[in-house]
Amino acid sequence: MVDGAIRSDPTRTRTEETAMTRFKNVGRRWLGGMVVAGLLFAGLAPAHAFADRPVTLMVPFPAGGLSDVVARNLNAPLSRQLGQPVIIENLGGAGGAIAAQKVLHAPADGHLLFQAGPGELITAPLANAAIKFRSEDFRLVHMVGAVDLAILVRRDLPVKDVDELAAYAAQAARAGKPLTYASVGVGSLYHLLGAHMSQTIGVPMTHVPYKGGAPVIQDLVGGVIDIFISPFGKPDIERMRTGQVRMLAVLSPTRLDAVKSVPSVNESKALRGFNYATWAGVFVKKDTAEPVVQALHKAIAHTLADPAVRASLDAANLPASRPVPLAESQKAYQQSIEQYRGIARAIGLQPQ
Repeated sequence: MVDGAIRSDPTRTRTEETAMTRFKNVGRRWLGGMVVAGLLFAGLAPAHAFADRPVTLMVPFPAGGLSDVVARNLNAPLSRQLGQPVIIENLGGAGGAIAAQKVLHAPADGHLLFQAGPGELITAPLANAAIKFRSEDFRLVHMVGAVDLAILVRRDLPVKDVDELAAYAAQAARAGKPLTYASVGVGSLYHLLGAHMSQTIGVPMTHVPYKGGAPVIQDLVGGVIDIFISPFGKPDIERMRTGQVRMLAVLSPTRLDAVKSVPSVNESKALRGFNYATWAGVFVKKDTAEPVVQALHKAIAHTLADPAVRASLDAANLPASRPVPLAESQKAYQQSIEQYRGIARAIGLQPQ
């Protein structure tokens, strides 16, 4: 309409028409530049705006467990670092897979974080055919801390150390009564480690899966099962002190200050080098923008350097991780993936 009006007005001179045309072209170029600039700004906005609203920390277990305790030690100081509230959401089920899927279905903008460990992100997908995500769908922003593991046995098992356990297990297997080892479910970290221990000592044992750690401990105290490879804390140390269960060895390379009387597996012949720990970390979707991941990494590193946070995590038997570069966090995660996939292959674990 404008072009037609210019051309059809007999009162306009050629000079006026030329000036008007130039004005229109300049206007078009200016508007086009504004559109391009707007698009570029919109593309960069998520990274620069982080965090521009509350952040949710997804915990894949019900409230009250160790994972929940860890999250509640982190959320307030992390809120101060990010300048936004950090809200904890507990969503249990399917070995952590339900929470993991919710994170994967959310926008990759860093406002939904996933606190998880190797059981939820590495071993569960190896054992459960219904889980469709891969470990690599997540990116580790920063490790929170590691938990030591121990070999717990029923109090009346007639062995004093790991080598005697291996010999007694072989004797029981020959008699047709293999020892039992418990886990918190098929494909759980403790299932893999129990099966790996059986394979390492070359003796068949029977796996007994449970739905959680509490009933395992109850049956271990009651003498129903023989062995449980498990994280341990103050309650377990107290049960050991009062003779309800026995701790044969820790899976750390050396003895631990918390239980100095308990040997490391490296002091045995049967399980020398059988060194494992479980851990907790904060993850995001793998395609989260790099500036957002860097901002989160910095905030979590500062949070873990807080003396009050470190003290509270120590009290929960989860010593806080030292601050590490972002690349080192991802390297550690990849090494864990390869380690546990290797164990799964070795024991012949098949998705069910």
